[in-house]
Amino acid sequence: MPRTNRVLVIVTSTGEYEKVGYRTGLWLGELTHFNDVAEQAGFDVTIASIQGGPVPLDPESLAHTVLGDLGTDKRYTDRQFMDRLKDTVAVTQVDVDDYDAIYLTGGHGVMFDFHQSQALETLIARFYETGRIVSAVCHGPCGLLDVTLSSGEPLVKGRNVTGFSWREEELAQRADAVPYSLEDRLKELGEPFDVHLVEDGRLITGQNPSSAKAVAEAVVRHLA
Repeated sequence: MPRTNRVLVIVTSTGEYEKVGYRTGLWLGELTHFNDVAEQAGFDVTIASIQGGPVPLDPESLAHTVLGDLGTDKRYTDRQFMDRLKDTVAVTQVDVDDYDAIYLTGGHGVMFDFHQSQALETLIARFYETGRIVSAVCHGPCGLLDVTLSSGEPLVKGRNVTGFSWREEELAQRADAVPYSLEDRLKELGEPFDVHLVEDGRLITGQNPSSAKAVAEAVVRHLA
């Protein structure tokens, strides 16, 4: 597989919870932390979303106490960077051969559109089966739930993975708003539910927003 030195980042197109009136969307730091590490390592980053077009941002990810984490505030005030979220490419328009790795960001929006997207599931399967890196953080592993390989087996069956825990949903006061428990869904598929950063071959997952930088560093390390 020829190297492209390009990484594909997937973000949500959903801006609100279906059952309640809360706004949601991309958790900005999960994009910026990964993006900065990847670009500093010499990789070009393409941002794609489920529907394409503008990307909704989770308003809580823009709080001052959160924005100051690992330089997200600098990216938020960087017009050139933020303009990249105005008109993203749709997952249906992505060619796997153009990239070395895929990274699934979080934010609660992904719980409503990641694992419902057949195009994304097919894309992830192709990334993995062609020897590329598949990575995700926080709620991003929602995109892995229904990914089936050509063997007929789920991608995550028997693998060590992690993601946003139910206890964290309760602490975030979103237990009544989310459509399902990511932790329970992963356990139903038969995987241990680990914490922080988990690397299982070319499958790399992080538990929460604070893990995005570590996921990026692991992806870069594998590609090196």
